[in-house]
Amino acid sequence: MGENLVSFLEKTPDVSHWLVLSSLLFSIGLYGLLTRRNAVGILMSVELLLNSGALNFILFNRFISPGNIDGQVMSIFVIAIAAAEVVVGMAIFVALFQQRKTVDVTQMNMMKG
Repeated sequence: MGENLVSFLEKTPDVSHWLVLSSLLFSIGLYGLLTRRNAVGILMSVELLLNSGALNFILFNRFISPGNIDGQVMSIFVIAIAAAEVVVGMAIFVALFQQRKTVDVTQMNMMKG
């Protein structure tokens, strides 16, 4: 049994393993986006979706054109956009919390009031 575990751990993951991981990240993020009622939970789910996309950029760059750095550059842009999205989203949610005293997105159906 110990030899099987060592041989399993010595294997390097190929493109299908990384695609499964990216699909799982995307699925968890999508599930969280559709089921969360808390605004912060929704932002975390969006972050998972964006991280899945960044992982795909790096993955395809590594396995399709390993000499270029296009995938890494695009993933840095995705991370920067995600950081800006969090700042803007949190500012909106703080302003809404001051008005409504809740971050439950199901109770924010009216813009006025």
